[in-house]
Amino acid sequence: MELILKYFPDLTETQIQQFESLEELYKDWNSKINVISRKDIDELYLKHVLHSLGIAKVMNFTDGSSILDVGTGGGFPGVPLAILYPECKFHLVDSINKKLKVINAVCEAIELTNVKTTHSRVEAIDETFDFIVSRAVTTMPEFTTWVKGKIARTQKNELKNGILYLKGGDLTEELKQYKTVKAFLLSDYFEEPFFETKKVIHLPLKYKV
Repeated sequence: MELILKYFPDLTETQIQQFESLEELYKDWNSKINVISRKDIDELYLKHVLHSLGIAKVMNFTDGSSILDVGTGGGFPGVPLAILYPECKFHLVDSINKKLKVINAVCEAIELTNVKTTHSRVEAIDETFDFIVSRAVTTMPEFTTWVKGKIARTQKNELKNGILYLKGGDLTEELKQYKTVKAFLLSDYFEEPFFETKKVIHLPLKYKV
């Protein structure tokens, strides 16, 4: 938890309590339903919570923003971002229902009310959002086909509406077809070695009728 306060020192008491509760809740649920790898659960705050919050170092969401988290798994990046931005709406989607059961239980336990979950493939979601976030569920070209037509027309944030994607490694080849893409290095914001190759990729997407 000290790791979160190190980079986000202005949290409210409620947010601190919510973040602090995550470890016990996820460890308990992970013993019943494996939502986080066994080796990662002991580094929950580094590899999952802080990694998710890397998006917040790149984009400070305006109140009222709507965010879709695709392939959310155990609730990352959606749950940490929802704690940080209580005035934004988060819709977490995954094709594995048991993982959503864990998210719903965690959100209920910490009284996180700005999260909605749906057991579905993202293509079936018939809504539009300011941003679509995810943690490396597939390649960017495939991901853009999944989320086509799901970007809101109205612009209310500093960055243009589109995708905010957490990914690591050399992405030169994967992203070369996109002229407007920008990669933010998480090592510019976080000093831990884990973040050396990690990035937030911002790809603006136009609203499509």
